[in-house]
Amino acid sequence: MRWYHHLYEGEKAKEKRYSIIQRIRGRKFQKGSYVITPPSNGNNVLDIYPSNILLLPCYRKSDLLVLGIAADYDEALEVAGRIVVDMYKRIGRPDIDEFLAAAESER
Repeated sequence: MRWYHHLYEGEKAKEKRYSIIQRIRGRKFQKGSYVITPPSNGNNVLDIYPSNILLLPCYRKSDLLVLGIAADYDEALEVAGRIVVDMYKRIGRPDIDEFLAAAESER
């Protein structure tokens, strides 16, 4: 699992950032938190997963890039919305790969 260098966070998740990230990295159960990642297929703009799903064996082996964290589902929707708005501001269309490449080149 990789973490986006400009990790998006919800307001409630910001308060618990350290514990959310440590529990995800430590593969420990946590209630209610979510992660936002690039889409697993070409039909989506982003994927939102409950962080507990990352405990499943198929996700342990995957190389997910975590773009954002949220303390609950509503906050995950807000964070995903912020990512999409930033994507449109930067590149003008919903293309996560191009958005990440543009963000990396500005870095």
